[in-house]
Amino acid sequence: MKRLVLLLTLLCISPFAAGSGHAQHWTASWTASAHGPYPIGNPTAQPELKFAFPSATQGARDQSFRQIVRPDIWGQQTRVRLSNVFGTQPVTFDDAFVGLQESGNAVVAGTNQPLRFKGQASVTVAPGESVVSDPVALPFVKTPSDPLLRGRKLAISFHVAGDSGPMTWHAKALQTSYVTRPGAGSKGGDGSEAAFLFSTASWYFLDEVGMLVPVAPKVIVAFGDSITDGTGTTINGDDRWPDVLSRRLHAVYGDDFVVVNQGIGGNQVVGPPDYSPAKPFPGGPAAVTRLDRDIVSLPGVSTVIWLEGINDFGAANASAEAVMEGYIKGVAHLRQKIPGVKIFAATLTSALNSTPTHGKPEVDGKRKALNELLRTSKLFDGVIDFDAATLDPATGEVKAEYQPNSSIGGPGDKLHPNRAGYAAMANAIDLAALTGRPAK
Repeated sequence: MKRLVLLLTLLCISPFAAGSGHAQHWTASWTASAHGPYPIGNPTAQPELKFAFPSATQGARDQSFRQIVRPDIWGQQTRVRLSNVFGTQPVTFDDAFVGLQESGNAVVAGTNQPLRFKGQASVTVAPGESVVSDPVALPFVKTPSDPLLRGRKLAISFHVAGDSGPMTWHAKALQTSYVTRPGAGSKGGDGSEAAFLFSTASWYFLDEVGMLVPVAPKVIVAFGDSITDGTGTTINGDDRWPDVLSRRLHAVYGDDFVVVNQGIGGNQVVGPPDYSPAKPFPGGPAAVTRLDRDIVSLPGVSTVIWLEGINDFGAANASAEAVMEGYIKGVAHLRQKIPGVKIFAATLTSALNSTPTHGKPEVDGKRKALNELLRTSKLFDGVIDFDAATLDPATGEVKAEYQPNSSIGGPGDKLHPNRAGYAAMANAIDLAALTGRPAK
């Protein structure tokens, strides 16, 4: 009888023990590459933040954040990762919550759940470090595959106790999040719209959300620069090419695959040579130096799509050979750290006649040379031809209909595709080749 009581007790403690019989798996469900510190970066449509953050050196001051993110897959438990990797002093986070976004900064009543860190409501994160929260149940997720959850967003809130100092962030969120006034104190448990007065188009400190799921999906990491980060597409529209790819995959394979975005606007493959909080760069650390944090550390990674190099040519005057050497180094590192990982190269889209730095004919020549190296290399498991999907052969530019800016309006910069251009890129991906599986 005692053994029976103990068994029943364990079943009550574990919400999954009496489930389908499958082991549970943690998977990355949302990500944003950390860089900074604020305000060094390339945000899009950023509001004036001088009232929210009067001093970049002081950073956040006794104030709360409510950050809106869209998980690519849902589970009945979640956990989050907070990063101080580009900070210069310890940051104390407390009163953290996760709930279902209602609209704007409002949280659906009854869904806001407190987060803990090793059982505590507060955690201090040293400079250069990050912390993962304890798992927390999401009671509104009755069935992870519920189609009514597809596209819904989480509101992740936390309070910064005291001053944070320089803030680790992700500048180009293309998603509206919210922050209180400095000195407002802890407001994470407030589900209303009253406390979070200021909006921002960036994410701060938060760089991963994980979900516990009954069947381990294969995580596909979209890795690169602003064209992966989504410059030029709609704000709050989730229309980047990785977003469109995600919807295509879910429509065909259900929740067997997850897509997460690790692009940074302005990023380079091999530059800058030095990057630190004291010596930041708007495009973030070189791709080859962020592989461990942005790819290897994520649970469930099976595939990487790498699209990058135009900033090496336009901003740093690197050669196609130097960028290809960066790819070779990076691919070798990923294969060593993630045995069996599949890595797909994506060809660079045209920047001809765009910005003064990127639009030069010599930059376009390097782009074409790198694309040829990518197409003919045996280094990768496949090549995705984004160039062919977006190029106007008559002009050498991105097709005219892909140029007008979907974020802030206007004619566009001829460097970043718009919503239609990103859709064309995602729709050019052969799903069977990417996944190794035919459509269901």
